[in-house]
Amino acid sequence: MRFFYLILALWLAPSLAFASSNFTRVIPPGPYAVGLKVVTQYDYSRGYGGANDPVTGVRKTGERARPIQTLIWYPAEASGAGLTLGDYLKLGASDDDFELSTADRTTAEQAFVAGRTFRLSKERALAELTAPMLAHADASPASGKFPVVVYAPSFSAWAFENADLCEFLASQGYVVIASPSLGANTREMTTDVEGIEAQAADIGFLISYAHSLPQADTGRIGVIGYSWGGIANVFAAAKDGRINALVALDGSVRYWPDMIAQAKYVTPARVTAPLLYLAARPKETEHVSAGVDEASSFLTKMIYADVYRVTLNPLQHPNFSSVFDQRLAPDDGDREYDKDEMSAAYGWLETYVVHYLDAYLKGDATGLAFLRRTPRENGTPAHMVTSDWHAGAGSPPTREALAVQAAKSDFTTIEADYQALKARAPDFSLSEGELNDWGYRLLAMGRARSAVSVFKLAAKLYPTSGNAFDSLGEAYAKNGQKAEAVKAYTQSLQLDPTNSNAKAQLEVLAGAKTK
Repeated sequence: MRFFYLILALWLAPSLAFASSNFTRVIPPGPYAVGLKVVTQYDYSRGYGGANDPVTGVRKTGERARPIQTLIWYPAEASGAGLTLGDYLKLGASDDDFELSTADRTTAEQAFVAGRTFRLSKERALAELTAPMLAHADASPASGKFPVVVYAPSFSAWAFENADLCEFLASQGYVVIASPSLGANTREMTTDVEGIEAQAADIGFLISYAHSLPQADTGRIGVIGYSWGGIANVFAAAKDGRINALVALDGSVRYWPDMIAQAKYVTPARVTAPLLYLAARPKETEHVSAGVDEASSFLTKMIYADVYRVTLNPLQHPNFSSVFDQRLAPDDGDREYDKDEMSAAYGWLETYVVHYLDAYLKGDATGLAFLRRTPRENGTPAHMVTSDWHAGAGSPPTREALAVQAAKSDFTTIEADYQALKARAPDFSLSEGELNDWGYRLLAMGRARSAVSVFKLAAKLYPTSGNAFDSLGEAYAKNGQKAEAVKAYTQSLQLDPTNSNAKAQLEVLAGAKTK
């Protein structure tokens, strides 16, 4: 590939003096040098495609597990010359096919680069391909442990689409991990819940992989998603409470409320991680607050999380990719803002992201104060940034929250605690089966008194259930409350005369009483 760039440079040599990159880094990097490691691995728990190649129709002979090209940016010791943008681009040529021959890979890399630069002038193409980046390939890692940030790309995009942001975060003391946006079974992402869940599962795979990295502090995890990746990360957080912070770069969580509705588990009660939503300037039909429809927005419904909404007015949706829309923006592009204004807006994007991650992954009070000040108080140029935020309303109404509250009184106040949650969230409920399982788990732990309280709640909520009173009777008996056990078993038998267990237990209790 270096030879390819040499040939390109010789071809463009007469115009080299006029070359300049379209992107300018306006925010200095942090105190760390940046390393980049590229790992080709598979998620063997998931397949990828069918038995035959969808392009050629030929039966596949290679690995059929899901390919996960993994890019890791990390704090490093300074070393040698850094990578160029061209080095990143070649990674996109075969990011879901790790079995190409050297010759085929070289051909694919050249075609990929040509396909992303054909709308640029010769001098621009060379300037962008040879533009220096912050990262150094396989640099020696810096000592210490650092929070983990997973980056989820936009629809069908490559892992390096925001290499500038990923490098910047690594320079600030984060381990950043990314993989391409692949559909469930094809290289192309699909606009359905299956596609979102495939990318959410990739996020989970990368979180698992992070545990193998010596630098990674997996107790502090954030997930950044751009566009489609900015709905996949919300799905991932609904399933994984270990995710401590979410960032959406004009995320599709804004555009696809119907997808969220289809996934019954993606609810405000299950997405409680704080969220920073960086939005493109709103369209005329949208609410001015971070460009979202307040009536249907999931962001508005996230009442149990701290939510920050920041609008970057120079940026439209595609502009959030530093590589493909800013660095490789076509020469004939018609834009309202010039390249310097776009670079400045991207710099503010990086500024908000790093302050947010510092606040929620590093416990930095300065970062939190920055987020809660107005853009003007933070020194942003007039009309470039608008923002608002709301604080989370405490713990969501869940069984976990009820258990935490009830545990404070050894479960003696669980009925009142339940009613308090119900008053705050009328839709909150616990099934009879859930309460029954909960009570028996406490019994198995030797906590009969606590189990009695849970079964009493079940009997109150389901007063016509013979099983609820049968379980309550068992808990009373194990807690030494024989009279109460007799009453509960008697009530169970009245509700269900076929309950042979209640009959047997009443005989046992009667026998114990006469001895």
